[in-house]
Amino acid sequence: MDKKQKWAPGLEGVLLILLSHMAAGLEVPLDPKVLEGLPQPPTITLQSPKDYIFDPRDKIVIQCEAKGNPHPSFSWTRNGTNFDVETDSKVVMKPYSGTLEIDISGEKAEAYEGTYQCTASNEHGKALTNNIVIRQSRSPLWSKEKNEAIQVQKGSPLVLHCRPPAGLPPPVIFWMDHNFQRVPLDNRVTQALNGDLYFSNVLPEDTRSNYICYARFYHTQTIQQKDPISVTVLTNNPKGERRPGFMWPVGEMSTKMVLRGETLELECIAEGLPTPEVMWQKDGGRLPSGRTSFHEFKKTLTIIDVNEDDAGDYRCTATNKLGSVHHIIKVTVKAAPFWISAPRNLILAPNETGILTCRVNGNPKPKINWFVNGRSFKDFYEDNGPKVEEDTIILSNVQSGSSAVFQCNASNEFGYLLANAFVSVLAEPPRILTPANKVYLVIMNNPALLHCASFGSPIPAITWFKDGQTNIKNSDPYVIHENGTLEINMAQPMHSGKYTCTATNNLGFKENHVFLEVKEPTRILTQPKYRVVQRGMSALFECKVKHDSSLIINISWLKDNGELPDDQRFEVDDESLTIRDVTEEDAGTYTCITNTILDQDSASAMLTVVEATPTPTIVLEKPDPPTDLELTDQMERSVRLTWIPGDENNSPIQNFLIEYMDMLHQPGVWVNLTEVPGTSTTAQLQLSPYVYYMFRVRAQNDVGYSDPSIPSAQYRTNPSAPDENPTNVKGVGTEPGNLVISWKPLTGFQSNGPGLEYKVMWRQKDVEDDWTSMNVGNNSQLTVTQTPTYVPYEIKVQAFNDYGNGPEPAVVTGFSGEDLPLSPPDGVKVTVPNSTLAEVQWDPVSNPSIRGELKGYRVYYRRVRGQHDSQEEAEQQEQVLTFSGNRTEAMLPDLQPYSVYNVFVTVVNNKGEGPPSPNKTFETPEGVPGPPSFLNTMDHGLDTLTLKWGPPLSNNGHLTGYTLIYHPVNTTNELGPAKKKFFPANVTTITLDSLNASMLYKFYLNAETRKGPGPNITKEAYTAIDTGPTESPHLSSPVTQSLHPPLPKAVPNRQVDIATQGWFIGLMCAIALLILVLLIVCFIKRNKGGKYPVKEKEDAHQDPEIQPMKEDDGTFGEYRSMESDTEDHKPLKGSRTPSNGTVRRDESDDSLVDYGEGGDGQFNEDGSFIGQYSGKKEKDTHEGNESSEAPSPVNAMNSFV
Repeated sequence: MDKKQKWAPGLEGVLLILLSHMAAGLEVPLDPKVLEGLPQPPTITLQSPKDYIFDPRDKIVIQCEAKGNPHPSFSWTRNGTNFDVETDSKVVMKPYSGTLEIDISGEKAEAYEGTYQCTASNEHGKALTNNIVIRQSRSPLWSKEKNEAIQVQKGSPLVLHCRPPAGLPPPVIFWMDHNFQRVPLDNRVTQALNGDLYFSNVLPEDTRSNYICYARFYHTQTIQQKDPISVTVLTNNPKGERRPGFMWPVGEMSTKMVLRGETLELECIAEGLPTPEVMWQKDGGRLPSGRTSFHEFKKTLTIIDVNEDDAGDYRCTATNKLGSVHHIIKVTVKAAPFWISAPRNLILAPNETGILTCRVNGNPKPKINWFVNGRSFKDFYEDNGPKVEEDTIILSNVQSGSSAVFQCNASNEFGYLLANAFVSVLAEPPRILTPANKVYLVIMNNPALLHCASFGSPIPAITWFKDGQTNIKNSDPYVIHENGTLEINMAQPMHSGKYTCTATNNLGFKENHVFLEVKEPTRILTQPKYRVVQRGMSALFECKVKHDSSLIINISWLKDNGELPDDQRFEVDDESLTIRDVTEEDAGTYTCITNTILDQDSASAMLTVVEATPTPTIVLEKPDPPTDLELTDQMERSVRLTWIPGDENNSPIQNFLIEYMDMLHQPGVWVNLTEVPGTSTTAQLQLSPYVYYMFRVRAQNDVGYSDPSIPSAQYRTNPSAPDENPTNVKGVGTEPGNLVISWKPLTGFQSNGPGLEYKVMWRQKDVEDDWTSMNVGNNSQLTVTQTPTYVPYEIKVQAFNDYGNGPEPAVVTGFSGEDLPLSPPDGVKVTVPNSTLAEVQWDPVSNPSIRGELKGYRVYYRRVRGQHDSQEEAEQQEQVLTFSGNRTEAMLPDLQPYSVYNVFVTVVNNKGEGPPSPNKTFETPEGVPGPPSFLNTMDHGLDTLTLKWGPPLSNNGHLTGYTLIYHPVNTTNELGPAKKKFFPANVTTITLDSLNASMLYKFYLNAETRKGPGPNITKEAYTAIDTGPTESPHLSSPVTQSLHPPLPKAVPNRQVDIATQGWFIGLMCAIALLILVLLIVCFIKRNKGGKYPVKEKEDAHQDPEIQPMKEDDGTFGEYRSMESDTEDHKPLKGSRTPSNGTVRRDESDDSLVDYGEGGDGQFNEDGSFIGQYSGKKEKDTHEGNESSEAPSPVNAMNSFV
């Protein structure tokens, strides 16, 4: 294409406007008839990798394959200049291909090193491969250097440097001696990633004169060796035990950069005595699961397929019993460019608009450069080319003949991506790809899809017609999809007919005809019905079907979802199933299934078989035992047993049970071997080696099993090696330094031969390559000693006998014994969010220091003293909270405010607790105090009361004082106006004056700190009763005894025993006499048949309105009605009352109200019992009072008046 070619001016506005006019890219169909003749720019289909390292002994093959129409031609550049293939006799290009084969035999291979690029061209554009860097593999010789003999004291660290030559690709490094024996590597001796050999501490056995570093070069298959290094370990001044230290990397922190998608390798090699263990963790995250592995005895951490989330701080910890050391490797993840969406080929029609996108990502962000046919974008189009918006090219108003191949190159400092995408401008008339006159069949009420696949450029517009006339619109029930398919949601018979689809663009018109036939659904009109049939009779199931006459119908029957029995009694007709001579086995579910090529229907019914007529009673018994057992076809591990069945005894034999006895291992014990059907009289028995068999047979019918047959002759099998190994193999350490391996031993039957023993094998997982083994005889466990603390072991237990070994055993993993943890948790911190709660945080203990399975952490805390106390309190109980798992924080609840606490943390494994962390002291802030310890009343005067209280048991801070609130309580139990007083903290007794006499008061007292008031304590108390002149009882007026007996004067604590008063005794006698007279009168009148005169009854009941009243409250001075007393003493909300419903006057520090529960009798105020004078009061239906109280004798009299 001429570089001066101009693109017609397009839309130069906003990208959204361009996209609104953009044509959809054409999909080129795969039909070869369509592809034939379509012009297509070149497309690269195969190329060599970007980095090609060749072996100088082989040919160089640089691949370059492409397709296009016309087929492309190929050319090459080397190091940016044209590479003339034809002028070099050593270079051959394959026919119809761009692949080069370079024969470098007899030539200097270096002459063909360089950067190659292939170009595939045809008249529609040029496609390019990646830059392919060709390099020869190299295995240079080791540089000459003199190795000094090394002398080192026992226990010291040591590094032997390798420094291999830089090969291409880099060599594989390993250490050997002059006998080509590899230097054994373990947790103490490690080979680093750079090939150096590290000794955490040297031992006398490390002395040798021939440590040799070898480098193996992969491509050339050559091995180079370094001069031997002599090492002598001295023992005259050995180094002692010491904490770990890192040999590599050095310092406390290092950095590492890795590219996305590559493999990250981190290593930490530590020295120390004893040899340290290395553990890895990622700060602030977890090591990625599934992509992480450990090598070189956990000194190397490998993460494959690295992504951005793998960046961060990786901490390696080296630990021995003397301590631990950390090193942090800061890992950053960069990324060579990678695709988000590569540009795709685009086919446009003339005057259409399209876009190419090249979306990549990387770190740092890649730079994108566009090329056209291998030339820079600006050079190709000069000024009037397509618009470029960073990673997008907007192609506007394209013209015929402007096809080209666009190259997107995205690069950063770590690499590049190159992609080809052609833009082919085609002008093609429509083609319809759906076969002509295709017939579509569909069942009524189902969707129908009529296809009209087409191709053309511009994309053809699809139009549908029915019966050649009606233009179908995109509306119900029709839907026309973007690919031209016509959908009918619910096909009906009226939709049957001829449909025509037309494909039209500006270059032509094409049409195609298809046909739709809507068929009637297949339906079962008469379904099979449930049948109950007598045995021996016939059963008929009908299945009449309606279907479309143009479709072939197929009817089949199933029994219990399976095929019908192959029995002539089952007769299948067009519309029915008949079962002749029905038996019990015929019972079940029968299903009729009818189907066509388009649909199907089914229906089911059950058949129940019953007895035809009652039959005479038949005595059923268990069968007789089989007889004449015979052993034939005797082989190494099988034998055939034959027998003669006994009598069935009116119940058919269902099966035979074959039992055996092992006369060698378990004489006298019969074991079930197998069962065979009742129709069989022989069985092939599979046997085990080294068993002395005897067999017997038992028959079974519906009644049960027969007696066993007479045993067969003894049959002995020959011994052989075991067929199985012990099960339930476990490895558990019971104490530090041991590993107890246990298993479930084989039985004598499983031994297969004499001399059964077990080969127990073990090795430390991921550390040791060779297995340690020991043979164990008559035992089921083995204890391995001198093991490291809590390390994984691989364990195998194999059975063997005098005839050989059992199969290869499975490997199980166990752990050696645990020991108490070495280290306490570090970094204990305490935060106190409020006065009763504290949060404790700590750093997790490293796994090597746990020395066992982590069970959790324990937090111990104890209250030392209050902040106002100067000395520690005695007998403060230490509290402990246990948290399972790898927790690093805990909440301490229910703390006492304003207190000093100590806390420490321990780590727990199965062995126990580790050492405690250093004590951490913290203080809780001030809180509200508790309630006063008590509140008593005393010195009850007419208008005064004395209150005494105790300070709170828990001050929870600096006590600032007390607040007292009190209310009078009236006769309706309503609280009067409140009064509030505040007292300093040193006041605990106060006398209140100006109170009302004979009045109930309710008191609320609380203590306060600077934090605020605490809960209150309540108390109720009466002032002293104001007693007036005493009046004699008036028998004609209904009065009741006061619940508070009158006192001679207002002395609060004076008690009067009313039962000893003379007037009270006289009153009781008068009442008793009057009751006796009334009873006699009533009895006489009743016997005379007279009626109780209403007039007399009215006279007997005095009008309560004319009762003499006391001036102050309308009651007698000495008595109060029971109803009014009950009303006056209703309990306050939230207060306790006696169970008898009364409230007594306080006579001491503790009110009698608190002790008034239970019992029908009552105590007078002097303690005398007056229950003998009173009975229970009936339940008051108005008040709902469930309590009992003693009515006065006057009330008893009034009930008869």
